[in-house]
Amino acid sequence: MPADATPSQTIPVIDMGAWEHGTANDRAHIVQTIGDALVDIGFFAIENHGVDRAVIDRAYEVTGEFFALPGAEKLRWAIPDGAGQRGYTGFGREHAKDSQAPDLKEFWHVGRQFEPGDSAFAGMRLNVWPEGPDSFRPALLRLYGALDQLAARLLEATSIYIDEPPTYLPSTADRGDTILRLIHYPPVPADRHPASVRAAAHEDINLITILCEATSGGLELLQHDGSWRPIHALGGQLIVDSGDMIQHLTNGLLRSTTHRVVNPDNSRERRYSLPFFVHPRADVDLTPRATCVRRTGGRERYRALTAGQFLRQRLQEIGLATD
Repeated sequence: MPADATPSQTIPVIDMGAWEHGTANDRAHIVQTIGDALVDIGFFAIENHGVDRAVIDRAYEVTGEFFALPGAEKLRWAIPDGAGQRGYTGFGREHAKDSQAPDLKEFWHVGRQFEPGDSAFAGMRLNVWPEGPDSFRPALLRLYGALDQLAARLLEATSIYIDEPPTYLPSTADRGDTILRLIHYPPVPADRHPASVRAAAHEDINLITILCEATSGGLELLQHDGSWRPIHALGGQLIVDSGDMIQHLTNGLLRSTTHRVVNPDNSRERRYSLPFFVHPRADVDLTPRATCVRRTGGRERYRALTAGQFLRQRLQEIGLATD
């Protein structure tokens, strides 16, 4: 490609501005495009999404500042027996579901912010905050809030596609344990496990994931023919993919697509990423919806269980929780 050529997006692109300000036909087109993308490949890109670029940039700045701290300082914020669900998780601590080779990353989790003792969030973990950088907490809560609002609109459109009321999926995520993950992929160490990559092939556990544009490439999705397709956000875009919980809930109508983050050609290159994992409340029943069972052959393909049971099982499978 010539140096001055504009790259094209390789996945469907949705203009979310039309969801807020367009016609009924515009909204119907968005519903169809989102649904078709999640049925086919499980990924799409969005533009005019309403998340201020300055908010994303500031979140990346404080992310870089935190991960530049000495290892001992970061480890102060690792929570024993916390299954990596809040605070800091060290390099190589997590692995993909079907791999024992550690992923080449470290990360920090920010969850929903609430006051201790608030009964509306009973059973949910409190956030922890490092002593520095000073603007770490406000910058990340600002991004969390913006992405949370966007997620509600995306779930509304997805609800309509699966023949449920528009409020159905947003209601499952209301007060859900949605996570903003700050990921640092350091330069690739020479002594790494030979099978280790930045993020081994996996599927997300949650309903949907919103990915802020990463600082460098490496994200790929597995296609129907077994080949890998590079995925990137063009300027001003966010990437969305669907997870195992929405696949379970829709009886496989919507796909949870396998994806990975490969090692760079330049082993000295570091990478930062800010995925927003949208989760339902722990008590939400993930039994396949009758509307989706009818559209997928009339037989339930997945067993009945709650979102909390599903999450606990996956945390055990990826090495973050014990039995």
